[in-house]
Amino acid sequence: MSRDWVGQWVAPLALLTLPGCVTLLPERMQMQAIGRYGELVEYEERQAAALPRVSTETLYDLCFSYSKVKNYRKLFECADQMEKQVAQGDREVFAPSTRRGGWGGGVVRVGRSDGSPYPWMLRSEALIDLGDYPRALAEARTALALCARVESTFGGFERTDCHVTALGLLGLSSALDKDAATAGKARADLQAYPLGLYGIALTSQAKSLAIARIEVALGRYREALEHLGDPWAAGRFLANLFVGSVGASTDIFASLQMPFEYVRARCLLGTEQYAAARTALDSLLGYPQIPDNGEIYWMALHDRGRIAERDGDIARAIELYRKAVEVIERQRSTISSEASKIGYVGDKQAVYRHLVSALLGKGEHAAAFEFVERSKSRALVDMLASKQDFAVATADPAKVRQLLDLAAHAEARALMQEPTGKTSSPRSAATGGSRELREAAPELASLVSVTAVAAGEIQSVIPADETLVEYYQGGDELVAFVVSARGLSAIRLDGRGLVEDIGLFRKQLMDVSSQDYSGTSRKLHARLFAPLAGRIATHKLLVVAHGPLHYLPFNALHDGTAYLIERHSVRLLPSASVLRYLRSQPVAKPGGILAFGNPDLDDPRLDLAFAQAEVAAITRDRPDSRALVRKDASESAFRQYAGGFRYVHFATHGEFNAEAPLKSTLLLAKDPKGDGHLTVDKLYSLRLDADLVTLSACETGLGRVASGDDVVGLTRGFLYAGSRSIVASLWQVDDEATSYLMTRFYDGLRQRDKREALRQAQKGAMARYPHPFFWAAFQLTGSAE
Repeated sequence: MSRDWVGQWVAPLALLTLPGCVTLLPERMQMQAIGRYGELVEYEERQAAALPRVSTETLYDLCFSYSKVKNYRKLFECADQMEKQVAQGDREVFAPSTRRGGWGGGVVRVGRSDGSPYPWMLRSEALIDLGDYPRALAEARTALALCARVESTFGGFERTDCHVTALGLLGLSSALDKDAATAGKARADLQAYPLGLYGIALTSQAKSLAIARIEVALGRYREALEHLGDPWAAGRFLANLFVGSVGASTDIFASLQMPFEYVRARCLLGTEQYAAARTALDSLLGYPQIPDNGEIYWMALHDRGRIAERDGDIARAIELYRKAVEVIERQRSTISSEASKIGYVGDKQAVYRHLVSALLGKGEHAAAFEFVERSKSRALVDMLASKQDFAVATADPAKVRQLLDLAAHAEARALMQEPTGKTSSPRSAATGGSRELREAAPELASLVSVTAVAAGEIQSVIPADETLVEYYQGGDELVAFVVSARGLSAIRLDGRGLVEDIGLFRKQLMDVSSQDYSGTSRKLHARLFAPLAGRIATHKLLVVAHGPLHYLPFNALHDGTAYLIERHSVRLLPSASVLRYLRSQPVAKPGGILAFGNPDLDDPRLDLAFAQAEVAAITRDRPDSRALVRKDASESAFRQYAGGFRYVHFATHGEFNAEAPLKSTLLLAKDPKGDGHLTVDKLYSLRLDADLVTLSACETGLGRVASGDDVVGLTRGFLYAGSRSIVASLWQVDDEATSYLMTRFYDGLRQRDKREALRQAQKGAMARYPHPFFWAAFQLTGSAE
């Protein structure tokens, strides 16, 4: 089952000692031997289609081919069908390693009541690549239990191979999930597992590599090096014998070697053997096939850039980082297609951080700013990678969906990693499809691919009376970019302990009986705003937060004399590039305010009496407005009516899901047509086109703070759905104070723009409720007009 380990090829292929003898292998094995995985898929599908009944043996071959090209949808369907057939009595299957090794068809038999372990192994490996480590671990556990029931025709080899593979997957998935105890036990079980006479030849190297991957995932690079050895020497020798007979490159095992060559280089880097790591990475980057292995390629470029930076060659480091970013941005998905092979998941955001830092060091502030924006775009693309049904606001949605399918298909083809020079066509198709998509639906394109925006283009859309302050944080590094129509500059700030200080500030704000927050408020102002004061010449501010700063109520920062809200009028954006997509003109709708208040959530403890009074107050004197409360305040009503109103207001509970941010939700009443959960992912499938959405709810402004991300929360979802502006809260707000603030806010909208209306409402609430807990939670995101 251990599919990508050259050691399992060496013994059977060693029987073929003359050049050209690889042609004696069956066609399937030739394609496997030289990594022609795209052709392998087509071959296996033809074989399956020609059979009156697809056997379990044939299903395995088909599932295996899907795993190689990372077609996970078909892989899971195939593995499920294989499991079903085994359960129904088809319990004879050729051992996968013998199928590939050319032994001639040894049969593995499983017990009467037990299924083949291979569907579970296939799913486990795929789930590791997809980052779902708990499920991968569960699948590996099941596979391991079934391995004990395997009966072999080769004196225990198949059972041994099964155990080694299952233990390797179990250990790797738990290590990647930061479960060191479970990973350590799997590693120990692997080390102690007896290979037996027939297992030594084909499984010893697979065992060593499985242990090495677990060590890498645990960050134990020195121990991993001890297990790596050089499993490729025999493979390289045999490869040279086969050159010319199958039209392969000079190293037909390159697609198998590269992942483990990278593991070696990373281990050398992790053990501070910089000269050896430099040599290993230069060798790896010299492979002609390396550009076709995108995951390994960008990680190798990044690591080589780190060494160049350490050597003081900043220009070379920037060149390598830029190239790594280019490779990353060619990939639409989040799939780490090498994690199951190398025991390592690269941090894409770290590439951007190192590049931004290097550019700042050379004084290239505009370029650094552009890559900050690209890093936020990449984070958003990664977050939304699994979503397919985006709403399309364009004259030809059918064409746009066709372009989306084209781009996805081309990327899947590019992931085949065929070492035969066949990836240029799909990659060209992907590039062309992405270009057409940007032209047809630019905002949608920004959600499914990274779009580079020049600093000058962003400056051109910043109003003359406004200054943009964009923060970028990573570890102890913190940078603020001050951007206006007239100029752009960057200032390095003190990022040490920032997460802890923001957490303390929020905790202090929750205690309305204490003034402890005031000292932390001044400390944060001195850190985040005081160094910028000489560069901010406008009353109006546009703030783009990053990392933990998404949790910070900027209006409540105090300079020792006044709050920020008293000196500046502030609005927020998830990224500066969003400015290009904000509509400049208010929408024309027949309705005024559609307000949802105190929905019936089947739990009296969740009732919000003041919220019900709030929606009644804000709609009372507004023509063509409507308040929906209790059971009428449902998700179905939102879908039915919201499109006809200029303002949409929610006075309800919100739930923030840090683990699955697309499932963060506004809670509405259930009805036969809806579950009452208006989630973020649903918003990306809706067209709302409101002038303003107000989320007068608990925690609705929060989104997941991932590694360097732009927040993906309800605010970003409503922006994409078409709302020009969103007002949302950062914590569980007080029901009575919020009702007072919101009533004043909507009254203010009659004479002022949204930003100033909210500012004056908050200052009014401040006079009545001085503690920032009561008034500072709400922030305006999007258009101010």
